[in-house]
Amino acid sequence: MLGEAVRLIEEATASRLVPGAVVGVVDATGAQAIAVAGKAQWVPEERALAADMWFDLASLTKVIATVTQVMRLVEQGALALADPLGRFLPEATPAVAAVTFEQALTHQAGFEPFLGFERWSSDPQEIRRRVIAYDWKRAAPVYSDIGYILVALALERLTSRDFAETPLGAELSFRPPRDLCVPTEIDPWRGRLLIGEVHDERAAALGGAAGHAGLFGTAAGVLEFAHRLFTGRALGAEAMAELRRPRTEQRALGWVRQHAGWSGGALASPQSLGHTGFTGTGLWIDFARGRAWTLLTSRVHPDRTRTPSIEALRRAVGEAIARA
Repeated sequence: MLGEAVRLIEEATASRLVPGAVVGVVDATGAQAIAVAGKAQWVPEERALAADMWFDLASLTKVIATVTQVMRLVEQGALALADPLGRFLPEATPAVAAVTFEQALTHQAGFEPFLGFERWSSDPQEIRRRVIAYDWKRAAPVYSDIGYILVALALERLTSRDFAETPLGAELSFRPPRDLCVPTEIDPWRGRLLIGEVHDERAAALGGAAGHAGLFGTAAGVLEFAHRLFTGRALGAEAMAELRRPRTEQRALGWVRQHAGWSGGALASPQSLGHTGFTGTGLWIDFARGRAWTLLTSRVHPDRTRTPSIEALRRAVGEAIARA
């Protein structure tokens, strides 16, 4: 099932492109194949990487946790994608309150791409209050974490549950077992090597679990989520059709559709979706062929100043799995 992908991750770790890598694939029957290469970390000392270790999934949080939770609530009739965020966040400014869940999840709200609000306060609840009430400027649509941050805060109001308690599935959690976690970077803001705590500063400031980042998982957990998604066990048929429906030339609801230069490679079917994470993670699903694959690395270790591009590796792995 993995074919040449194993050689690719062995070469990537031997050349020190990344400390280590886990690649895995699952088919329609639920059968998984997982391979490991390299190290979990280089500093302060080398540590072996194992298949059952947990990675900071970064922006895979958006599609695994946030989008899926929204669509479950849509199925239950608790909200609609056309609902404005202001329905649950009435203290938001008028411009923010008018943004719909669909606009936020498809990066069409026009929120600024980045604002380092982690330094606003040391109190996560104060950060939450200020983020909701902040006068977020809206302009031309651009990829932005802000919409996902606000969506998760709205979901907390709707469900009366902390976002960290979102139902996820086995080996996916906002509170991973620290001794099984792959470290990310030595963070200058927090002054330590991050192990089992979210790499993204804004997610950390919000308490560790946010709509855009904070989720951890193993390769097996990520693959099982994908299998439940493409076999209809995570969401019903109508919700899945809505999730997969094209919103822009390259995007569905949160997920990135197969297109020229797609991170999952050129050999996947047009019915494929995928997403990547800043820390070096990725998940891709080919619905036409009943196959999903993941590539998990910690490319930000030991610090993001050396963060390499792994786009070529991602595409090559996807194409190797397709050929296999």
